[in-house]
Amino acid sequence: MERDKTSTEKGIQPATEVFLTHPRQSLGSVQLDWTPQPGNYVDLEGQTYTVLERHHRYQLKAGRYRLHKIAIYVQPAQRPSERSLVQGRWVLGNANCCFNAHSELIRCAVNPEGPCDRCRFFEPA
Repeated sequence: MERDKTSTEKGIQPATEVFLTHPRQSLGSVQLDWTPQPGNYVDLEGQTYTVLERHHRYQLKAGRYRLHKIAIYVQPAQRPSERSLVQGRWVLGNANCCFNAHSELIRCAVNPEGPCDRCRFFEPA
């Protein structure tokens, strides 16, 4: 007799609980068809948020650990106007500058708010 597959075994992820980091509060649960990573942007009810952390909660059932809950921690943000594609991932700002952090979260140390095109510290890498 074959047992029924759980929703995670069928490829269906549990709902993702979204938490605002400051002030700490829940923004609710959403069903996402993708896995948000830190640095990604999520739009909820007309507001854009940056994902800072992702946590998975597992539950032991029938001798196996199964994904039970997903939580993401976010902060309000505006989508950046400047992005560069570096080795298959998007980073903030102009990646050709030697000060660019090559990060999804921070542009650079000398001009973190940007924009790069008017930065007096811009130096080609």
